[in-house]
Amino acid sequence: MTGATTAGGTWPRPARVTVIGDALIDELRDPKGSREFVGGAALNVAVGLALLGEDVTLVAMLGADDAATRIRSYLRDYGVHLVESPSALGTSRAISDRTDGEPRYEFNEAARRRSIRFDAVTRAALDDADLVVVSCFPFDDAVQYAALVEVIRRPELRVIVDGNPRAGMLGDRAAFLTNFEDFVSRAVLAKIGDEDATLLLGDTLDAFVRRFRHMPGARSAILATAGRDGATVYDGPTAVHADIVALPGRIVDTMGAGDATLSAIVHHIAQHGVPNSTDAWTAALHDAMTIAAATVRHEGALLRLPRTEQGVPS
Repeated sequence: MTGATTAGGTWPRPARVTVIGDALIDELRDPKGSREFVGGAALNVAVGLALLGEDVTLVAMLGADDAATRIRSYLRDYGVHLVESPSALGTSRAISDRTDGEPRYEFNEAARRRSIRFDAVTRAALDDADLVVVSCFPFDDAVQYAALVEVIRRPELRVIVDGNPRAGMLGDRAAFLTNFEDFVSRAVLAKIGDEDATLLLGDTLDAFVRRFRHMPGARSAILATAGRDGATVYDGPTAVHADIVALPGRIVDTMGAGDATLSAIVHHIAQHGVPNSTDAWTAALHDAMTIAAATVRHEGALLRLPRTEQGVPS
């Protein structure tokens, strides 16, 4: 647990969390029209952690354009520090077209060729962190992956990873899977989802979980998310499942559920350490499912907290 000592004992302080990954503009198209949101999996997690009280830095690629100005302003509003990697192709954009019901995703060239510059400022953000979260990183880029591994070698650094592959951004599926699996072996927690299993493995989420749990030297806990079927944590012999928590109101948009879930789990780890018992994982996962349930009752991917009477995670 992170904390400061006072005359009254130890109280939680914000953990220093550095998130590495994507920041973009999400354009949502459906029968009601077109709307834009600031988004990206890593950005969503960074903002979610800031809303939960952590001291957060986001390392992401931005262009020199109006979209980048909007993203910078959004991050300032939520108190997230930003370390920019420059993009000659402009800022990433994703189009989610839901006019026919099922969403179809398209990404611009900047998103497909996203990159992180591991310069002195980025390295300092990693060196200062209590936790590092990697989400939607280009694991299929050998040069970038080698640079990522090189900068997280500090033995005491706790790393959490969400591969978050996207078909429209994936250049080499086999390379992505190989490097993602290697990085999972370096992490204390890895998040995988049912869509990840389909895209990377062409198999079920259960099969993907078994693959990670039986890797030589496997040590990371696995957070497996299955949409409306909730989530399960596998940590050594421990397996804890939680359904989505029922809250008042209808489900509006599931886009941010996975990122909200990860933010809540990272927040728990930041304040209490990695859960080491069935009861501890049950409490952490229940809090995460409650936050996810509150988030999906609003449009967009911004993490939402449940009302006080419904229980707010500490």
